[in-house]
Amino acid sequence: MIRMPGIMGRNKKQDVVLVIRDADMVAAALSRALAEAAPEERPGLERAAALVKSTAAATDDQLRARWVRSRLDEVGFTGDLSSVAAVKALRQAEPRLSLLAAVQLQKAAVAHPE
Repeated sequence: MIRMPGIMGRNKKQDVVLVIRDADMVAAALSRALAEAAPEERPGLERAAALVKSTAAATDDQLRARWVRSRLDEVGFTGDLSSVAAVKALRQAEPRLSLLAAVQLQKAAVAHPE
């Protein structure tokens, strides 16, 4: 995830959280490795390729939701994801997030339970 300060309208700053996907590059690297793999390496590489494929199928909101949960886990938050306390914990985990960005990320996490 990358947080970028952006400009919205006149004199209204808004944080934009971008999802950067590189699963296609990872999948291509795994395909090349599988093509050259020794028989004993194939099962592990095939499993890795399947994991990359399933991860690549996730939507941007699902990725944001995973990111939010990982940030909340890092600060030890175990409460209700839809609570004000969750937004506060997320902003403590990522102090540069605006309140608006934190709320939008929280909504994505609530909408996409694990």
